[in-house]
Amino acid sequence: MNYRKYSEALKDKYGEKVYKIPINLPISCPNRDGRIGTGGCIFCGEIGTGFEAQSSILSVKEQLHNNIEIISPKYNAHKFIAYFQNYTNTYMALDAFEKVLNEACIENIIGISVSTRPDCISKPYLEVLKAISMAKKVDIEIELGLQSVNVNTLEIINRGHGLAEFIEAVLLIKSYGFTICTHLIGNLPWDTERDFYEGAKLINVLGVDSVKVHSLYILKDTILGTWYENDAFDMISPETYIDRVIHFLRLLKPTVVVQRLFGRAPEEDTLFCNWEMSWRKLQNQLDSKMTKCNYMQGDLYTTEKIVSGGQI
Repeated sequence: MNYRKYSEALKDKYGEKVYKIPINLPISCPNRDGRIGTGGCIFCGEIGTGFEAQSSILSVKEQLHNNIEIISPKYNAHKFIAYFQNYTNTYMALDAFEKVLNEACIENIIGISVSTRPDCISKPYLEVLKAISMAKKVDIEIELGLQSVNVNTLEIINRGHGLAEFIEAVLLIKSYGFTICTHLIGNLPWDTERDFYEGAKLINVLGVDSVKVHSLYILKDTILGTWYENDAFDMISPETYIDRVIHFLRLLKPTVVVQRLFGRAPEEDTLFCNWEMSWRKLQNQLDSKMTKCNYMQGDLYTTEKIVSGGQI
């Protein structure tokens, strides 16, 4: 295995297959509702990123039971992670947050994953997560959307936060002992290769546990979609993207778990997604090239600098 895949890491930890079940709540984000901005990130559609999730009208338990009934017999899976995926899941009243977390602690749920923003992390919410983790005996993972380490790019895409907020959030979460997954987009038009590679180095330095790398997809009826239709930026080629991601993986500490390397979105909702190829085909190309060239995750990573004669 050329890099540490999420499915294998879960199997190593829990002794069998574990599946992540998405949960969709009727919530929003502070850069959508006017608190810090409007419209959300320029790539985010009206339904957010919950393409594979069930309707937010359903209760948390209903969503989990419905998905488990499908997945369990199909994949012979018996352990699951409840994944609060869509929008900003710590951007709700604290009592409501505690309520939905408790509702997710049904039979065979061994973990809870909470997707949120770096600027929406605070001690009261982490205290609730800690209490539920201890009471319900479930592992806690927090997914932080960063997308880019370049603060100018963050401003362009209307993230509503900078790099410092991400670093602060990681340090606070780590103090509670939770694992962290960071989201990065590998081909934002305003990022250089260096920006993306710095993302790998930042993950290493901060001790982030896992990463989701997304290839940028462009949804209809978004600001980014309008820019794309007006040829306001250029997209790199799939070959360049694959080479960029491979180099990212080679810089990444070997212990970091890789949850994803390509984005996915329904074809009918997109103007651009994975260069009109399936993500699986691109994934196979990347895996094949890493094997052919004998590249491994972390083979460019070093844990220490050699100091000699006062110079580094």
